[in-house]
Amino acid sequence: MNDPASDLFAIRIIVENRQGVLRDISTVLAQHEANVMMIHQEIFDSGQFKGFAELYIEYENGSDYEGMIQELSHLPTVREVKPHEPFSHIYGTRVIIIGGGAQVAQVALGAVNEADRHNIRGERISVDTIPLVGEKTVAQAVDAVARLPRAAILVLAGSLMGGEISNAVDRVKDAGIPVIALKMAGSVPEHADLVVTDPIQAGVFAVMHVSSKAVFDIKRVRGREF
Repeated sequence: MNDPASDLFAIRIIVENRQGVLRDISTVLAQHEANVMMIHQEIFDSGQFKGFAELYIEYENGSDYEGMIQELSHLPTVREVKPHEPFSHIYGTRVIIIGGGAQVAQVALGAVNEADRHNIRGERISVDTIPLVGEKTVAQAVDAVARLPRAAILVLAGSLMGGEISNAVDRVKDAGIPVIALKMAGSVPEHADLVVTDPIQAGVFAVMHVSSKAVFDIKRVRGREF
């Protein structure tokens, strides 16, 4: 269960999959001055809750934490309410790596090794990867990074990227997420914040940037190539 003194809380609610459920739940949250930071909904297609919906909600502030849980539990459409630790307290900030399989693997090697060094000292940094091919496919994935919860930096790992991918890079940067690119053919390196030749080093740089304890800041080397 969350510490009431924490600045962020999370609850998982199992509800009937029908109209008006979100309205009823949001009304209770608002009455208790809880500010919703993230919400995820999924319909169960198997198991004991088959046909029911799961609502995972992260929120800040709020009053009478235990009272709010009890009030939610008494809603007629609610079957179960459980408090949890927020994902940011468990998985922390996310390093996203997108590109070709071999290059992605090498960037991930550097990122995972560096993240391990920080996490063993109490930080929470996770590394997410997906190997993809094709301009349209990669561009869609890059655009989606801005919508991923807790995504803090993007590394593009490949040998040739440009066109619509470069436009997607600009949109991700506009959303406040810095982009590191491997040295490669195409126009993506011209749009990235930082270009790195060694894929392992690119992964290390990415983790160092999102770390709260490292001294590396991509803003100070923006536009440079290593």
